[in-house]
Amino acid sequence: MAEPSAITLGRKDWLWLVGIWVLVAATLLWRGVNSGAGVPLFLDTDDAMRMVVVRDFLEGQGWYDLVQHRLNTPFGAEVHWSRLVDLPLAGLLWLARQFTEFRQAEWVAGMVWPLLLLGVLLWLCARATLELVGRPGLLPGLVLPILSPAILAEFSPGRVDHHNVIIVLTMATLLASLVALRRPGAAWIAGLCAALALSIALEAVPVMLAAVLAFGLGYVADPARAGNLMRFGLGLSGGMAGLLMLARPPGRWLEAACDMISPVYVLATVLAGLALVLVARLPAPRQAWQRLMLLAGLGLAAGAAVVLAYPQCLGGPYAALDPWLQDNWIGAIIEAKPWHASLPELPAYAITVGAPVFLGLVAAVLAFRSTPEKRLGWLTLLVFLVLTMVVMLGQIRGARLAILPTIPAAAWLIAATRQRYLARRQLLPGLSFAGAWLVCSGIILSIVVSSVVNVLPDGRAQLVSATRASKLPCLAGDAFADLRGLPPERVMTPIDLGAHLLLETPHGVVAAPYHRNEAGVLDTFRFFNQPVGEARQIARTRGLGLLVTCPAMPEMQGTGLGEANTVLSLLAAGTPPDWLEDVSVGGPLKIYAILP
Repeated sequence: MAEPSAITLGRKDWLWLVGIWVLVAATLLWRGVNSGAGVPLFLDTDDAMRMVVVRDFLEGQGWYDLVQHRLNTPFGAEVHWSRLVDLPLAGLLWLARQFTEFRQAEWVAGMVWPLLLLGVLLWLCARATLELVGRPGLLPGLVLPILSPAILAEFSPGRVDHHNVIIVLTMATLLASLVALRRPGAAWIAGLCAALALSIALEAVPVMLAAVLAFGLGYVADPARAGNLMRFGLGLSGGMAGLLMLARPPGRWLEAACDMISPVYVLATVLAGLALVLVARLPAPRQAWQRLMLLAGLGLAAGAAVVLAYPQCLGGPYAALDPWLQDNWIGAIIEAKPWHASLPELPAYAITVGAPVFLGLVAAVLAFRSTPEKRLGWLTLLVFLVLTMVVMLGQIRGARLAILPTIPAAAWLIAATRQRYLARRQLLPGLSFAGAWLVCSGIILSIVVSSVVNVLPDGRAQLVSATRASKLPCLAGDAFADLRGLPPERVMTPIDLGAHLLLETPHGVVAAPYHRNEAGVLDTFRFFNQPVGEARQIARTRGLGLLVTCPAMPEMQGTGLGEANTVLSLLAAGTPPDWLEDVSVGGPLKIYAILP
């Protein structure tokens, strides 16, 4: 067992942590303040939509009422987001509104929230590194998170959606799982953290599975740890059951849903928890392989029971989505593509998040072999790393979770190469030490890779980057100044413009990029890409008053699946249908009145 001084932060450690956080927070704040009027604070559509949800909640929308009444106008559409993320944001927004006007208060809340979470993340990374590596790895454990583009992107001002919360809960679950190896009571915390992450977003499924496997393998290696199985299992299953009650009103507790916390996932975690409790209460088989088979058998039985009860969720959270939307909308999202498929379009990002993960896996294996006294801890880390890496390989956006378990492994590698260099002080050990820092420091690696990519003749990466940059003026607050002063209207927009129009104006929109608004998304594609007569009928059925477009958005180039006589083709030719009247007054947005 490690000495207490090796696994707690001392006064100097806290000074380092606070100093690094203040430096990074000040840099990010400065960049946010000086980014210019053309770059919106809430750049991502999910961040803009989150602020819409928080604003409605603060203005009186019920805790259980998840319907966005201005989305899918005039019918409304329910979203599947967790109120647990809305709550702290609403508190910050309410507090800021006591000192400043509403829009400025939203800016303050959007600035402060991700930076507070970044401070918590740095503490979690430091503690997890101390658990596994000890004090020699503390500095890399504190510095590497802020050198990762995947992490910094999720904790920059304006990132108010749930992804950074899940990152923090991932690291909290990992840390609690490590601490539980020497303090059994932490197993409760690990179970509750895994349940909380899963209740907020299903992207935390690999985190929950990693924790289950980690505690299971701990028992396989040492049957004396059976008590941890029970504590974790009760924390996970009890936490999920309680969180379901917070997420849904009593009348909907038994309503199955594949894309959010529901009886589907409560049943899965309760059965998993019961299996762990049962194993903990039974006499432990003598052989490790027997203990492994017992856990595997009960796990398979629990999985089979969930599949039999809810077979509709075998296809994942989008299983019920219209097949055309799955192929032509969800399937076209770059961040949802596999890691290898993202290389041509996002090479700098794919390499700078992939290389540290792959190197972290190697480092964790080496640490597992080199430090037998901490083998269970490294095994726990390896389980988290492998499962999150598998998600990253399937979808590049999974890198934001896969990066976290690499921090202690990278810190161990840097500490080990530094020790070799100090012992020999020769060129090769020095290069190994520098190389470990280089590959594990994502920002440095990103600069190198980007420089190479920019001279390549392919051009796909440059095209993606230019396309993303070209639509920024359409998302800035100033672009909506004229619309903001108009009485509320029902508006047709490109899908990726919908969330920002909801945030910046009082109007309702047909669609924003959320799969639960299937009717609105389908109508938007049809409005722009099908014959003009169908678009006219959609406008009449929904009672639309305005069409607002951003010519720079990729959606305005069409899907290639429609006919020639479409709204998109006519707008591109400068000959809109006679029922559209151009009322634009300048700026990046084009505004058309939809005539009766």
